[in-house]
Amino acid sequence: MNYLKRSTLYLTHKKGQSLLLLLIMSAILVFVLSGIIIQNAAVSATNSVTKSAGTTISVSANRNKMFSKMRSSASKSKTKTITTPTVSNAKLKKAGSLSTVAYYNITNTASVNASSFDTVSTTTGSQGGASGASTGNITIDGVSSTKLTSSFISKEDKIVSGRNITTSDANSKNVVIEKELASSNGIKVGDTITVKMTTSGKKSIKLKVVGIYKAKSTSTSSMPGSDPSNTIYTSYTLPATITGTEGKSSTVTYTLSNSAKEKSTTKKIKSIINSSSFSVSSNDESYQQLLQPMKNVQAFAKKIVWLVAIAGIIILGLIIILSVRTRQREIGVLVSLGESKMHIIGQLFSELFVILIGAMVIALLLGNFVGNKVGNQLLAQQQTTSVTSTSGANGGPGGGGAPGSSQTGGGMRGGAMTTQSTTSSASKKALKTLNTSISPSSVIKLGGMGLVIIALAVCVSAISILRLRPKDILIGE
Repeated sequence: MNYLKRSTLYLTHKKGQSLLLLLIMSAILVFVLSGIIIQNAAVSATNSVTKSAGTTISVSANRNKMFSKMRSSASKSKTKTITTPTVSNAKLKKAGSLSTVAYYNITNTASVNASSFDTVSTTTGSQGGASGASTGNITIDGVSSTKLTSSFISKEDKIVSGRNITTSDANSKNVVIEKELASSNGIKVGDTITVKMTTSGKKSIKLKVVGIYKAKSTSTSSMPGSDPSNTIYTSYTLPATITGTEGKSSTVTYTLSNSAKEKSTTKKIKSIINSSSFSVSSNDESYQQLLQPMKNVQAFAKKIVWLVAIAGIIILGLIIILSVRTRQREIGVLVSLGESKMHIIGQLFSELFVILIGAMVIALLLGNFVGNKVGNQLLAQQQTTSVTSTSGANGGPGGGGAPGSSQTGGGMRGGAMTTQSTTSSASKKALKTLNTSISPSSVIKLGGMGLVIIALAVCVSAISILRLRPKDILIGE
């Protein structure tokens, strides 16, 4: 009788044993498939994070160079002045046209005095009018777009009336002012306000209000210009005109479309800027915060696959060895009748192969459900761990953001807010669930792993079959 036919007859005759093997094999394959689809989902999520994390590269003034120039000028003159270097907008735009850059935000800052309106002051007493201070009581933050600044991205600032500043506002005098400043002076969208330059001559500049924003942050300083309400947003071209640096800017932040290209893009931007007066630095904190949970889930899923596979080989091997002992008389009779031992081993493999097919069907029905539950539980646990470790690393009051450090907007508000906005941005972009699904490649991997498991299990049990001698078996019976 053909050994393939014998394997079919044995499975139908030993229904209880066959059912037990089916349940064990199904459990093994369900967890193997769960590990495979979790791993695939983690890989897909990692690729998504790479594109959506928003890694930034900032070009800003080199503080060491600035202070070095100040000291050298101070030796020749009694007055110590710090001059912020600038770079041509043409270079900045050239770097922004790189294929790995999704968008960029050029920023400039200037200081002016209020003329046709009063500033908002946090000090006790009357509100200040126009001031003769050289620093000015109004901060002009020039940007490519207010939507791209850290304060608007983190929702610290938000438009409540009118519109944002956009790239189309370049070379215009359109501005967005704070709600408290507008309310205290009765200013509405469409009105014109006047400010005066702090330089000699105190030239007046008329600005058109196109939007009003609300700021959540407050100031603890007594200086009028330091209150967030006294910050006016406009295009980056206007502050350059005020400071006499037309066509140039002091800071730019590039947001990458692919965070994996951060190092190569940084090198290209450095070569384009080509100035020792500027430092080019990258911030991939958000990317790393999003990426780490994915890597952990991916590694854990890989361990699940291998641990379950190894456990499956051991369990099935032991079951087959015990089965061989109970079938010694059957094997002895077959060998004495001239049946090859390799055919007997082939019969065992055929029996497990039939059970494997049934177990794969069950695994395909349950694998996605189990994988989805286990994968999302792992993801939630890893993200909680990641946020906790990040909070601990950034713990304590304040944070980075020393004066002159690169930020995406808000000259008077930096430091801790930048760190908080990075963490907040990462939390918002973090995947809440893994998109688990059974793909054709997952089925192929499952089938391959199943074949390897039963093949190795049969090989382990084949040792005892090859050692059997039919004469000894029959005499013992």
